[in-house]
Amino acid sequence: MEMIIKYVAYQDCVVQTIEVLNDKAPVTDTNIPSHLDQMLDILVQEENERESGETGPCMEYLLHHKILETLYTLGKADCPPGMKQQVLVFYTKLLGRIRQPLLPHINVHRPVQKLIRLCGEVLATPTENEEIQFLCIVCAKLKQDPYLVNFFLENKLKSLASKGAPNVISEDTLKGQDSLSTDTGQSCQPEELSGAAGMEQTELADDDLSSSLDNLTVTSLPEAAVVRPNQDYNLVNSLLNLTRSPDGRIAVKACEGLMLLVSLPEPAAAKCLTQSTCLCELLTDRLASLYKALPQSVDPLDIETVEAVNWGLDSYSHKEDASAFPGKRALISFLSWFDYCDQLIKEAQKTAAVALAKAVHERFFIGVMEPQLMQTSELGILTSTALLHRVVRQVTSDVLLQEMVFFILGEQREPETLAEISRHPLRHRLIEHCDHISDEISIMTLRMFEHLLQKPNEHILYNLVLRNLEERNYTEYKPVCPEDKDVVENGLIAGAVDLEEDPLFTDISPDNTLSNQEWLGSSPPATPDHPKNDGKTEVHKIVNTFLCLVPDEAKSSYHVEGTGYDTYLRDAHRQFRDYCAICLRWEWPGSPKALEKCNLEAAFFEGHFLKVLFDRMGRILDQPYDVNLQVTSVLSRLSLFPHPHVHEYLLDPYVNLASGCRSLFSVIVRVVGDLMVRIQRIQDFTPKLLLVRKRLLGLEPEGPIIDHITLLEGVIVLEEFCKELAAIAFVKYHASSTP
Repeated sequence: MEMIIKYVAYQDCVVQTIEVLNDKAPVTDTNIPSHLDQMLDILVQEENERESGETGPCMEYLLHHKILETLYTLGKADCPPGMKQQVLVFYTKLLGRIRQPLLPHINVHRPVQKLIRLCGEVLATPTENEEIQFLCIVCAKLKQDPYLVNFFLENKLKSLASKGAPNVISEDTLKGQDSLSTDTGQSCQPEELSGAAGMEQTELADDDLSSSLDNLTVTSLPEAAVVRPNQDYNLVNSLLNLTRSPDGRIAVKACEGLMLLVSLPEPAAAKCLTQSTCLCELLTDRLASLYKALPQSVDPLDIETVEAVNWGLDSYSHKEDASAFPGKRALISFLSWFDYCDQLIKEAQKTAAVALAKAVHERFFIGVMEPQLMQTSELGILTSTALLHRVVRQVTSDVLLQEMVFFILGEQREPETLAEISRHPLRHRLIEHCDHISDEISIMTLRMFEHLLQKPNEHILYNLVLRNLEERNYTEYKPVCPEDKDVVENGLIAGAVDLEEDPLFTDISPDNTLSNQEWLGSSPPATPDHPKNDGKTEVHKIVNTFLCLVPDEAKSSYHVEGTGYDTYLRDAHRQFRDYCAICLRWEWPGSPKALEKCNLEAAFFEGHFLKVLFDRMGRILDQPYDVNLQVTSVLSRLSLFPHPHVHEYLLDPYVNLASGCRSLFSVIVRVVGDLMVRIQRIQDFTPKLLLVRKRLLGLEPEGPIIDHITLLEGVIVLEEFCKELAAIAFVKYHASSTP
């Protein structure tokens, strides 16, 4: 009896709601809002009183009599005035409060789809808040049941055919793909959905989607000229319109809705999203416009230090900011939108992510950023490189990072030759900027490369360094004689030179080396599986060699407490552990490629990147302190990589270099030789060196300018760099020797 009463009351609410069709009074002056609330309350109560999944008579009445279609018609006509807002609220509450799946019913998803088209048509309307709430609840429902998205991929084959479209479309194709919009008046059950979505869509998704997105080239053609597949994705289009809302809260909500939609795993939806909507254009065009709105010149320090930006929290008040600078508002807006693009691609379904990232690559990186990076104005180069550096630091999506790496470095993986170093113009220009006449540009570009090397992408190190070391043709192969052993008693590789007998090192004090007893106490113990003499140069020889490179009279750290070699061990251990975690999935070999299998006859070229770094390192005594710090920082980053060829080339002083080849160690040896000659010409060298070190550490106040200040600062950086290399060598040996 109670159910009958509710049913009658429900019908009465529906009838009274519809009876006011011709009423011109505002909807708020009628009983419609209260009737709609009563209808909803009855439906919710009915569901709560029934078993899960069972449809009650009131819900059956709503579905069978197409009540939602009627309400949509009233909302579209906005009759009575304000009705659209009431309909949006009712739809939102209905989808949000009813637990049973409603969207599979044709008399639900069809009016929902029609109502979606009304959203975002005009910006800043009184119903904008209700529109975004409605769209977001639909997105949330699709996130719960992703297969339902197929109901929202509308076909437009018929309209194309009626307009004389050039596509030849068979009658069977029309029937198959138009099955979604055929009004059967029946509920579509989940098991029927795959058929409703159309066989052609499924086959395209399985067979063509990956290849089409891999080969996708996004161009900046006018919208009318862009060839679109025969589907509409109005849910996305409405959200895209609302992202342009002047109300920031509405725009953020629309972005959240798009974030939900791109993450749906349905291949057909991913294809439609990237090829049938303007999502790619919206992301890239807004990136471009925000980038172009930046001032021509921004202080690189401001770009680097501006607070971390999250796309949903882009709120900034110039008046309340004590650290404001010209262009800060524009910079935060650009970084905020780039963060949104990055997060969107990170969350997106795989093929959608690839298409979106390619669009950013083609339309923004190449179309907007590259011309700025390739310009000749020093001020422009500095600003654009600082922005690139900030973007490199900020990116977290693997797919977008891949596109960024290809943009900066190119896709080449074959060994470099000196004649072809400009094959990828941007890569060549950026590496050349590491040795620019402007120290500011050099430092900023080096910092960009340093952060790039910390990104989890194998192509970065391979393109910059590894591809030139694969064949180990920097070494001179000497076949081992039968009477020789792999490692002689003093720990040297057969045929290697004992650098401690070199004239450069004859005056080294024993106090500056690690004794065998000290070494045994700090290094890992030998085990049957990990013997000390395992074919590698004994690491204590390498450590002592680096520690002894700088002669005693050029050292100043032992006069200042807390600046010993051991201070670098902790940092080296932490950094090496981080690099190992990044490189673990790249499956690098544990030992160098056998020389017998290497093409040692091929001419060796260290590559453009290492060439510039080695050239810079060779001028360490004549360069500003800040430049030297950045050059050695990049080289130490490279030395940390756990690849055997990188380790051998950068950290093994005893490698037999082929004729005409240089390594990091040989470059440092030449610098030390030059230093020992120049020391003799400087009066009171040691006291001046100690004073400069104390000033750099803040232990002494600034005073009169000291002669040869650049050389003295260079010597200090050189000493610290050698200690850092020794610490890295020790940590890497310890890690490789630990079972």
